[in-house]
Amino acid sequence: MPAKNIILNSEQIEHKIKRIAYQIYETNVDESQLILAGISKSGFLFAKKLKAVLEEISDLEILLCEVKIDKKNPLKKVETSLPSSDYINKSIVLTDDVLNSGTTLIYGVKHFLEVPLKRFKTAVLVDRSHKKYPVKADFKGISLSTSLNEMVQVHFSKGKDRVELL
Repeated sequence: MPAKNIILNSEQIEHKIKRIAYQIYETNVDESQLILAGISKSGFLFAKKLKAVLEEISDLEILLCEVKIDKKNPLKKVETSLPSSDYINKSIVLTDDVLNSGTTLIYGVKHFLEVPLKRFKTAVLVDRSHKKYPVKADFKGISLSTSLNEMVQVHFSKGKDRVELL
């Protein structure tokens, strides 16, 4: 089993999420509603955590949208828990736990660009620097330079959140 290095502990993750939430709020201060679209599984859990903080610090109405992308076959149809008519002319933040090659995020972005939006941003907890696509995180918790054979795993579990480098 590979050695694990804790990059962020629960308290540090909480701090990063709070900072990202404030940045999202500053960007959307004139909005009354915001859609947080989280890529299944960990990206959606990240969106839920952002939602909780945003509701504490703002009067924005936050809608959660789960985005299901087949990571092995990203050309398959992207499914969302909200119909596309719900996000027409809305501000959306697409979230994921780790931005690695950019494949998942770019196919998520492509899905949302099929309808007219007011504003579109991306947020990730960990931004690695191995991009194959011209996609960037507008809001990020930490930028991490890693080798291609290293893995970053985000674990969200009650009180034991952590980011590990394997």
